[in-house]
Order: sequence, then C-alpha cells, then structure tokens
Amino acid sequence: MKIRSVEWFQVPPRWLFVKITTQSGLVGWGEPVVEGKAATVAACVSEMGKALIGHDAEDIEDAFQMLYRGGFYRGGPVLTSAISGIEQALWDIKGKRHGLPVYAFLGGKVRERIEVYRWIGGDHPRDVAAQAREALAQGYRAVKMNGTDELKWIDTYDKLDAAVERVAAIREAVGKELRVAVDFHGRVHKTMAKQLMHELEPFRLMFVEEPVLCENEEVFAELARTSHIPIATGERNYTRWGFKNMLLRGGVDILQPDVSHAGGIWETRKIAAMAEAFDVAIAPHCPLGPIALAACLQVDFCSPNAFIQEQSLNIHYNAGYDLLRYIKNPEIFHYEKGHVSLLRAPGLGVEVDEDYVRKMAREGHDWHNPIWRDADGCVTEW
Repeated sequence: MKIRSVEWFQVPPRWLFVKITTQSGLVGWGEPVVEGKAATVAACVSEMGKALIGHDAEDIEDAFQMLYRGGFYRGGPVLTSAISGIEQALWDIKGKRHGLPVYAFLGGKVRERIEVYRWIGGDHPRDVAAQAREALAQGYRAVKMNGTDELKWIDTYDKLDAAVERVAAIREAVGKELRVAVDFHGRVHKTMAKQLMHELEPFRLMFVEEPVLCENEEVFAELARTSHIPIATGERNYTRWGFKNMLLRGGVDILQPDVSHAGGIWETRKIAAMAEAFDVAIAPHCPLGPIALAACLQVDFCSPNAFIQEQSLNIHYNAGYDLLRYIKNPEIFHYEKGHVSLLRAPGLGVEVDEDYVRKMAREGHDWHNPIWRDADGCVTEW
C-alpha cells in the first residue's frame, strides 16, 4: 500500500481536489483548500506530496504526524488544509481497500441519517423570506443566512434594525417550520454583537455563528452571559489545539470544525470527542465541494454530538457550478425531509468523475473573496 503519486486539481468554482494513488493502483480523493488561496494550498500539497511517496497509505496517523510536526512550523489555514485533504484521501484509500466506509474505522455509526441546512440570502442578505419559502418547499427544515452587511466597530442602529427585520421576515413567511441560524461571519465587533444578539433573542434562533472573530475567543463567554442564543464558531480554528482554550474558556455551545481545514477526518473526530467532554455539540463547517461534504458526513455518522451539517447545494458561492457534477453517484446526496442518509459505500462514499475533474482543471479558477470597506474607506471584515 505504498503511495506512488500525489496530484492536485484546481477546479471551479473555487475548489482544490487531491488524488493519491498507491503502487497497487488504488486511488483516494480529498479536498484540501483555503477559499481564496487555492493556488497557495496547491503549492503546499505539492511540497508535502514529495514526503509521502513510498509511505504506507494505511498509516494515516503517522502521515499526519509527519506532515504536521515534521516541518517544524505548524498549524494555520494553509498547512493544515493541505494536510486535511491529503488525510481525507488516505482514508478513502483505506476504506476502499477494506470495503468499509470511513466511519466504520472510527467506532462505527451512531445514527442512520443527519440533518442538513442550506444557505439563503447571499453575502449581502436580501430576499430571505422568499428563499426561506423555497427551502421549505425543497424539504429543508433549517437554513442559515448572513446577518449583516459590513459593520464598523461602533455602527448605527439602522444596520441592526435591518438585520432584525430580515429574520422577522423569515418568521412571518414560514413561521416556526424552519429553524434559522444567523452567521455574523466575524463582521460584528463585541459592542455591536451584544446589541444584535439581544435584538434577535425573541426569534429563538438555532444558533448565531461567529458573533465575533475567533481570535477574540474570550468574548464568547461574555456574550453567553447576556444572551440565551446558542453560540457557534470554529471554521477558522485548526487542529485540536486550536479548540482547546476555546472549550476551557466556555461560552461556545456548538463547534464548527471544517474537515478540509482543521486537520482532516480523524483530527475532526478528536475535536468532536473533546467537545463532547465539555457537553458541546458540533456542526461541521462545509461550504465546499462534494469530497469535503462526504468527509464531513463520515465524521457526523460516528459522532454522537453532531447534530446538523452545512452543505453547499444552492449556496451563493457556487453560481454556475454544481457540486454534484463532479461525482458519478450524486444520489448519495439526495436529501429527504432535510436529512441525508447514511453513506454505505467504501471509503468516503463518493465516486469522483476523474475525466470531468481533469477537464475542469484545465479551466481552473482564480477565486478570491471580496475586500470590503466602510463608507469612510477603512477595510472591514468580509
């Protein structure tokens, strides 16, 4: 089971796939990417790939340790995302070799299905009521929306009022039939976050995501003391060490590790176990492609504290491209009443359409997130 080659493919709309092939011809796929920095991560995958040639693909923990610790400098979005996609591909190989889904190696399944939610509203949230009705008609029972446009450290009440009015419009359109999460996206600073969470409390939200940036993690406990809305965060944290102090400080109710950023499948399962010990749920972050989604689901199906899964069907980032087009078995992501059923195929469970991947890699992409500025010209959070 020695590794023969490591290839990467930069494909639209903003994804990066990795293919690892063993000397016996067995293939595994992963999704290593930092949104907006795909070429940077691709270079990192190429560097790490050289160290993997000849390594036993079965020894996944050893590969993680070698790539994470062996480079001296460690952590951060680029290095850890490169490791994450490579690690996913190794699990895909292991599962295919033994004829088992990945969760079977991680303690086995704890559920038969998991709920998913869809995005509404876009970066600048608009027309959320109509999109909420559409989501309900599609069978979803939960949605997430961005809460605000760009905000200053201290901003005007009209922006807070607009955020509240959008959530109120959803409740008016669909009542309590949909659970609603509001993503502050790190755009909101502490003083405004306290006010906005207070104003949103009557709508009984599923959670507020990234009410402040994760580097201000000491604020989460303060917000939790002033609001009953569950607080979710974690998409910008890497490895279990990036979540340790957050759990010790308290205030966070839901961790959102990203299986393509946090260190891969096994590392995310370790994070979930840490969270469980603190009575904290997980809802993995995943606005990415089909390989990343399959990897997240492998964690969800063996983690008792996973309760819902983000996914990118209908997400605004993917306009013009469909994540299901990259796989030959799109039926595995058929959602019934807002749930996806247990994946039973070996490995990650997705059959990647390699011909289509290679074709789209020739098109490639150069996606970068926008740079937002306040009216006075100062750079603000996107």
